[in-house]
Parts: sequence; structure tokens; C-alpha cells
Amino acid sequence: MDRAPSVILGLCSFTHDSSAALLVDGELIGFVEEERLSQHKHTKDYPGYAVEWLLGEARLTAADVDAVAYNFQPARYLAESPAALRLSLSPTTRDRALPRAHGFAKVALRTHLRTRALGRRFPSAGVIPVLHHRAHQLTAFAASGWNGSAVLIVDSLGERQTTTIARGHNALHPSTRTLEAINDPASLGYVYGAVTEHLGWRRGDEEGTVMALAALGDPERFRPLLARALRTTPTGFSVDPAYFPPRVLTSGYPRTSRRFMDETCPERHPSEPIQDVHRDLAAALQERTEQVMLHLARRARTLTRSRRLCVGGGVATNCVSIGRIIEAGIFDEVFVPPAPGDAGTAIGAAIAAHTGSRSRRPVSGVARACYLGPSYQYQALDLTPWPGLQQKTLGVEAAEFLADQLAHGMIVGLFQGRVEAGPRALGNRSIVASPLEPGVVERLNATVKFREPFRPFAPMVLAERAAEFFTLGQEAPYMSMASGVTDEARERVPAIVHANGTSRLQTVTRSQNAFMHDVLSAFARRTGVPVLINTSLNVKGKPICGTPEMALDCLANSGLDALLLEGRWITK
Repeated sequence: MDRAPSVILGLCSFTHDSSAALLVDGELIGFVEEERLSQHKHTKDYPGYAVEWLLGEARLTAADVDAVAYNFQPARYLAESPAALRLSLSPTTRDRALPRAHGFAKVALRTHLRTRALGRRFPSAGVIPVLHHRAHQLTAFAASGWNGSAVLIVDSLGERQTTTIARGHNALHPSTRTLEAINDPASLGYVYGAVTEHLGWRRGDEEGTVMALAALGDPERFRPLLARALRTTPTGFSVDPAYFPPRVLTSGYPRTSRRFMDETCPERHPSEPIQDVHRDLAAALQERTEQVMLHLARRARTLTRSRRLCVGGGVATNCVSIGRIIEAGIFDEVFVPPAPGDAGTAIGAAIAAHTGSRSRRPVSGVARACYLGPSYQYQALDLTPWPGLQQKTLGVEAAEFLADQLAHGMIVGLFQGRVEAGPRALGNRSIVASPLEPGVVERLNATVKFREPFRPFAPMVLAERAAEFFTLGQEAPYMSMASGVTDEARERVPAIVHANGTSRLQTVTRSQNAFMHDVLSAFARRTGVPVLINTSLNVKGKPICGTPEMALDCLANSGLDALLLEGRWITK
């Protein structure tokens, strides 16, 4: 390439949580997860809808793309193949050695072929494979807007890496330097996913359910086992293969051992009732995860000497662990980007390609940005496919009207502005309800979300009044941190306090979301409480609604009372 690429498409594709991001002259035009448009949750398909929207938004074609940044490097997988043969030296892991070596080599070839296929879609572009953890690091650091920080990435697997500690530099031209790395099979994400599956939920999707269940259990029963299985070391942690056999990148190899089953419980089928043993195992897993995350955070502080920390990777969605790091006071401030999982690496990969080129243009549009996907503000609405729905148009009084309906007990879906990045609804694709309404949590779980009754609901709160109800001590704009609560919260809004005494809150400022700030303010004037329940606009098993059609289906087929869709009040 003779010149610095000015149009860079970042992609996460072919594994899970496909997504796309577009940088033009360093400016982030947009980012969206494919599932929000395709209606296929955690899709691994090429993000065709996302790419089509991004190019249309920028008024470009595939031929205008100068570089495609992909969030994996094929060759890095190959290094694990010879390393895997060392497993043959131990009787505990001997049977995994050859399959593991073969699996990593196979994935290396497959990833290489995928990058070539991507190149054929964009005739003028070079394909730039980006180290997976570097993409995570750049996503987290660039989104913080800070000029320097420690960066901790913890996930299941990226090529060979599972955990990295880096130092981030330069807000305008973000860069990271890895100081320490932990390779598979030592993987906290792998262990959490394995136990999630063992307990009867979908690995890679329902780890949050296990985190919620943990609050109802006693970790003491399995605390010694998890301490043996996940040992901390001076530079990180290790995983005992006697409990969690080394990963094989092909199907048919269980992630937990017979010994693990014998010392805990049999695998639970999803249809089976939840028993105390399941609650206790979840509690011990969550407790040990928090301990390891705290240990890694302290290690990051020691290595970088920074007073700020960015956290990314799939394990960063474990909001209770993030809350524990904040409570420990290791750092002055902790930041988690809105899309800390693999989907968000599309942004980091694009940044890596941009900063690795000769371009002197700064990166813009990433820092503290979360509303990055498509908007349907001016699209005509045809309710013919939903004959039972009725609509009326609201004016400037929409925030006051909505607050009044919520104060009177309605549960309302919100569809406004651009789609949020990441796994949390942040007011643009949300379901909101009054935390003062008797039985609201039970009603939301049973008739709206169709999910387990022990699942808690997160609150959104005016940032300027958060300290009255929450003890976190810092802003939490992306609902990624669990906070302790005050006596005021326990007394006035117990519906948003989980069994472990925490809430996964979202603090709302006017600059972040003016409409939701107005709604919260209007609700506070009516009730004295600047807090609303906020959950994602979807039902269990479905992605967050990215299009009006998805939102209307959600209204028609759930217990929602109404939907506020771009200024239209839609009821059944």
C-alpha cells in the first residue's frame, strides 16, 4: 500500500459475536454487532448487514475500503501446536496432547483462509490480521479517552493468550505495550464457561445467569476445590488440568473432568430444577473469579504504576468482579468499555491498522462513545404486520409523558437514536420500569423477559444523585460495574438490590443521553426517586432489538405495556 489507508473496516467474524466498525481518516463512523440487525444472537456469520450499513452511512462502496483489519492473527495459533505436545509428558493431560496440537493447527489454517476470503470481498483493500488481545487492549484504552493507563484483558482465548497486562499511551494516537501475558490452558474465561455449561446454561451466553445465581449460594462448600483448580501465582494464575482438562479446539472434548464431577455434582440438564449444590458451586466459582481478578489488578498496578485501569475481554463483563476491583482502591478509577467482549475488537482492530499506518490523523469518535449503531429516527412506520398495535405521536413532552406512565406502573420499551455498542442496553434499546412498583421484578422476569426468577434487574440513576443510593464512588456509564448500595437504596428501592447487596448500575449524565436524563429527572419530580429499572429490549434467547421490526415483535409477543419508538407511543 503506497499511502496510509484512510478507509479502514474493522471486523469480528467467523467465531462468535460478529461485528463491524469503520474508520475514515481516523474518525469512527460507526460500530454495530451483526446480531442487532440479523436477529441471530451471538452470530458468527460474516457481518454483512453491519458492513452494508457502515458503508452506506459513509456513502462508500466495498471498492473504497483501503484496509480490512481482522481481529485474529492466523500464524499465532501455529505456535501452540508444538507446545501442546508437552502435555504428553503428564498422564493427566496425555490424551489431549495430539488433539490439541491438531486443533490449533487446523484453526490457524482456517483463520488464514478466512482472511483471504475477506480480501476478495474488498478488491482495493489489504487485509491486516491483528493480534486478538491487542485489539481488545486498543478498544478498552481508546474508549477511555485517557492519555495513559494500565490495561488488563481477561478472556477465554485469543490465539494463545488468555490474559494480558499492558500499558496504554496517547489518547489521540492510542497505543498499547504488553508487559506480561498468560497463555492457554491457564484461562479464567475457559473455567467460567466450563462451569456455566456444567450447571446447565449456554457457555458463551449465560455466564451472567451463573453470576446472578452465585448470590444465592454458599461458597464454603466448594471453596477449597476452586482454590486448587484456580491457583494464583506471583505473575497470574494457573488452572489444574485434573479439574479442567486443556482445551481442544474441536468438538467432543468435555471441559470438565470426571474428578470435577465426582467432587461437585453431575452435569445439570437445563430442564432440571436448581438445587443448593448448583447455587453453592456458582457461589464458589464467582468468589474465586473475583479473587483472581483482584490479584491480576494488583499485578497490573505493580507493573504499570498507573493510577487508572482499563479492563476488557469477556471476563470484564463480570460486573461483580469489576466492582470488587473498584472497592479495593487499587486504582483511582477503573474503566470498562461499552463493548468489552469480542464484538468490540472490531473497533480495536481498526485502530491498530490506523495507528500502524503512516497516517498522522488522530483517532476520534471512540472515546466515551457508546451509541454507535444505526438510527431509524426518520423512517416511516407501517404497523400492518402487527394489527393489534396502535400508535400516537408524542411531541416535546415525550420525557414527561413517559415518566408519568412509569410512575403509574407501566413497563415500557424504548427505541430511540443509535443502537448501543456492547451487551448492555443504555437507554436507547431498553425496557424501563419503576422500581417502586410492587412485584415489578417478578413481573419483568415472568411475563416480559421470560427468564429465571432469581435474575436481578439493573438500575439507571441520575449521575448527580448516584451517591444517595450507591457506594461505587465513580461514574458507571455503561452498566459494567456492580456497586454496593446505601441504606436509602435498601429502604426506598429494594427491587434493584440483588441478594448479594449490590446493583449493576448505569449512571446517566445529560451529555451522555439527554432524553434519559430528562426522563429520570421527571420521574424524580413525581416520586422523589431518580432511579429506574433498566433492562435490554429483548426476551431471553433473542438479541437486543436493533431494528423497529424487532422492537415491534418484542412488544407484540411479550408482557410489555407499551413501546416508545422514535417519538411514537405504541400500545396493544
